[in-house]
Amino acid sequence: MKLSTNFSLKKHNTFGLAAVANHFVEVETQNELIEFLKNSPLKKDLKLVLGGGSNMLLTKNIDGTVLHVNLQGVCIKEDAKNYVIVEANAGENWHKLVLWAIANNFGGIENLSLIPGNVGTAPIQNIGAYGVELKDVFYSLDAVEIDTGKIVSFTNNECNFGYRESVFKNEAKGKFIITAVRLKLSKPPHQTQINYGAIAQELANKSVKNPTIKDVSEAVIDIRKSKLPDPAEIGNSGSFFKNPIVAEELANKLSEQFPDMPVYPATKGHKKIAAGWLIEQTGWKGYRKGDAGVHKNQALVLVNYGEATGEEILLLANTIIDSVDKKFGIKLIAEVNLI
Repeated sequence: MKLSTNFSLKKHNTFGLAAVANHFVEVETQNELIEFLKNSPLKKDLKLVLGGGSNMLLTKNIDGTVLHVNLQGVCIKEDAKNYVIVEANAGENWHKLVLWAIANNFGGIENLSLIPGNVGTAPIQNIGAYGVELKDVFYSLDAVEIDTGKIVSFTNNECNFGYRESVFKNEAKGKFIITAVRLKLSKPPHQTQINYGAIAQELANKSVKNPTIKDVSEAVIDIRKSKLPDPAEIGNSGSFFKNPIVAEELANKLSEQFPDMPVYPATKGHKKIAAGWLIEQTGWKGYRKGDAGVHKNQALVLVNYGEATGEEILLLANTIIDSVDKKFGIKLIAEVNLI
């Protein structure tokens, strides 16, 4: 267990925001985490549990304790004829896990390539991209209850996954710290998902007719790199807003007005609309004020060009929300956690 005071979080959030924590505690094992929760006096001031820092906007300094969960390790828990159960600890980088799975010819998460962040936060958000969500391969997870230090397991059903939702963003919010995640991944022959977004076109451009999971991953990586800025170069948190799910009646009405509006199936009686398109239509793509802006290639991504504050980016986000609501009657919801 490592303890620091007056600790800069700039390198621990992908927006690169210069927030400071009174106390910063890093744990590298489950036992260290339990020890902290049961015995450390800093627990009473615990304000933020931090993973890869990829899905949050720090709008202020943290007056209290930040707990960094940095548990490492990947292993195979079950090796069956047609599948494997893979366990990854919470501090593992998500994209590195995807590459590890592909190197071992385990399928199911290749469409989720290059999503920023760590494994432990993936179930909280039910991360998804290009027609695949974490829930599609999720098996179970272990978490430590903050109040008691007790280890609790959650099945797929118990996580109550929805679109960028889970039990950990709702009734279990702030009550557990995820330590390990288990995924059920396929063995060959794999069933690849290539019909969402530009994957099929990207594969065609590469003259790939029978794509492997590696082919799909590389196509997704190329697409994402062409659209999304690298957080190491421009501070950002990927998609800032959720794609709104609206009543089918409203979606149909808007489609008549805007025939080129991207619309996708959703739950019964509802449709999903591309938030990036809505933002672009209201004129925000490429906007910049000071060091806070909207990325020039993807309107869904808000960026920090260097010295923007969290408050400035939040102000920009709220202005975009109001603008889209006024034009389309749709209120965008932030996908990132506002802290």
